[in-house]
Amino acid sequence: MINVAVLGYGTIGSGVVEVINTNNALLKENIRDDIQVKYVLDLRKFPGDPVEKVLTDDFNVILNDPEVDIVVETMGGIHPAYDFSKAALEAGKNVCTSNKAVVAECGHELMTIAKANSVNYMFEASCGGGIPIIRPLYSCLTGDVIEEITGIMNGTTNYILTKMFEEGASFEHVLKEAQDLGYAEKDPTADIEGHDPCRKISILSSIAYNKQMDYKDLYCEGITKLTAEDFKYAKKLGAKVKLFGTSTNTKDGIAAMVAPFMIDSSNPLYSVDGVFNAIFVKGNMLGDAMFYGSGAGKLPTASAVVGDVVEMARHLHETVNKVWSDEKISIIPQEKVMNAFFVRVKGSVSEEGKKVTELFGNVRFVETQELPGEFAFITEAMPEGEFNRKAEQIPGIISKIRSRLA
Repeated sequence: MINVAVLGYGTIGSGVVEVINTNNALLKENIRDDIQVKYVLDLRKFPGDPVEKVLTDDFNVILNDPEVDIVVETMGGIHPAYDFSKAALEAGKNVCTSNKAVVAECGHELMTIAKANSVNYMFEASCGGGIPIIRPLYSCLTGDVIEEITGIMNGTTNYILTKMFEEGASFEHVLKEAQDLGYAEKDPTADIEGHDPCRKISILSSIAYNKQMDYKDLYCEGITKLTAEDFKYAKKLGAKVKLFGTSTNTKDGIAAMVAPFMIDSSNPLYSVDGVFNAIFVKGNMLGDAMFYGSGAGKLPTASAVVGDVVEMARHLHETVNKVWSDEKISIIPQEKVMNAFFVRVKGSVSEEGKKVTELFGNVRFVETQELPGEFAFITEAMPEGEFNRKAEQIPGIISKIRSRLA
């Protein structure tokens, strides 16, 4: 019998219990053993819910029970999630989580502790929700040098950007709609300011490059400055705007960041709309691959968590995932990162165009009758520091968006 304890009976935790109970026969067939949820840890009571039979509000009950093989942490936040995970690993229990905050902050440490105790610390659901990406990086792509990881890693922001594109609505209007529908939190800061995908790209990069990437070292820009007018230009260009978490392995080091990018249909992530997420991976042997699916949601995320449960049940006393090195990744300073830019400017091409061309050389000018009194231009790729210095010499810049237009 494989005994599981679930920490937290919120959206994901209740989903994990539901998946284990609903698909119990299938899980038994895959694990070749019976599996049950022996405990659920939560301070709240759930009168009338079957979970009452296994509910506890004392973590020590779980920690001190030698029959508990696997601990599933779905509490969110750093503490006490980290403390409970560490204690469980030190007690020789396998731990899996959907908690990107803990993995980004403490993943290397917890994986090291797991290895020292011949157990596993797994976190498939921490980066792609229901999208399998961690295990492919560990298991399927180990023969490749990963050259790039770029993803739409946040369903909330992708929903907002899709609606702004389709309806021409303002950011504030669509955010309110997303909150009303439950796609955005009451406090949406982590999503709309890019903190969530920042943690996710740092985790994926640490695995891909086998070194520690600290999300706090990354340039992070959210979507709050985007306007309905930006999307009018995007439509004219046959483009969309997506919030990317991206890291590229270059000869000078790793270029990593989170920011909105303007892309066209030549980009494989162009058609990823609504609350769906996708992660693009480029390997030196594999070439291009894309992992697509539900990036959030109760049952998709719970399904990914239970995938870790199955993997750990098959390897209860054998560490499967390798630990990435504690050596820090050398991240290229942002001013040296190469990017092209889409730029909106007050005035007209006939008046300001010459100065733009003198500064930026070969640019593509864009005008639309919907927005009189302004124009836009698209630069060639250049170091961001160089772009910023040149942009300071052009009065009337309204906005700028990084561009990956073909």
